[in-house]
Amino acid sequence: MNDGIESALAQARASAGERDIRIAGGANVIQQYLSKGVIDELEIALAPVLFCGGRRLFENISDTVASYKIASVLHTPLATHLRYIRV
Repeated sequence: MNDGIESALAQARASAGERDIRIAGGANVIQQYLSKGVIDELEIALAPVLFCGGRRLFENISDTVASYKIASVLHTPLATHLRYIRV
């Protein structure tokens, strides 16, 4: 059943108690939660792979993205890991 992101977040909060909640999904899912302003930290693994399609993570949410800053960057041979936090 798909009751939307508000219902999913409420269920996750009830289940997690005081623990952190992790949201996984594609760009569409993450954009919805970013637009609602409920993400405190965001971790992204960037890998140099070309899929010839897909959705850009920060497309059409530039106002929301301005409220985050990069807190850490970890470079590995296969990917760059970025951690954003809300400012």
